[in-house]
Amino acid sequence: MSVVEGITEFLPISSTGHLMLTAHILNLSQTEFLKTFEISIQFGAILSVVVLYWRQLLVDFEVLKRVIVAFLPTAVLGLVCYKIIKTYLLSNHHLVLWTLLLGGIALIVFELIHKEKEDSVDDLAAIPYRTAVYLGLYQAVAMIPGVSRSAATIVGGLILGIKRKTIVEFSFLLAVPTMLAATVLDLYKNAGQFSVDQLSTLSIGFAASFVSALLGVKFLLRFIKNHTFIPFGVYRIAAAIAFWLIFIA
Repeated sequence: MSVVEGITEFLPISSTGHLMLTAHILNLSQTEFLKTFEISIQFGAILSVVVLYWRQLLVDFEVLKRVIVAFLPTAVLGLVCYKIIKTYLLSNHHLVLWTLLLGGIALIVFELIHKEKEDSVDDLAAIPYRTAVYLGLYQAVAMIPGVSRSAATIVGGLILGIKRKTIVEFSFLLAVPTMLAATVLDLYKNAGQFSVDQLSTLSIGFAASFVSALLGVKFLLRFIKNHTFIPFGVYRIAAAIAFWLIFIA
């Protein structure tokens, strides 16, 4: 589960959706602990970004301000919708399959019609604050399982006139406060319910997702140098159809 989280967290294919489907394949019941485990192992993925981008997060104040501004819309909407998301959405496999499928189609169509402008923003510190707010709203759409936080942020950034590599890196940075807030909130609400053994399981998951996320981030940065996101769109469609045929139909 942690390896799946680490690899898929920063790719535009939805880590939450993949975790839900992986749990189904492994015949794991959607208990409160499993839901919290799926959220908390994001902590390892967060650390991988901090290790790779510590300068932008801790030294470059201009970049940090824009990350915080973009995080605020997601934080507000996340707090408002927290109970609905965890109670009703994080166990809806049909919803995940539909969002994977439709998201894949949307990603392919977008890449076929999108043309990057020459004056697109290519500096993280030059992203306008208004654009940062919009990016936060785009990211909030990914509260629906299967949408993909990175896909929503990246596509939103491309629409708003940010260069591909720049918005991919911004999506990495924006993941840090977003995933950290989700993890802390969930652990705060549910930590008292867990046994020592379960806490050790969370620790193992943390380590595995950290290593996997490092590999996922480095892969995506190399991939976007010469490719569009169409292959990820094709993968989303194929994965949704295959899962439906094998495990649902």
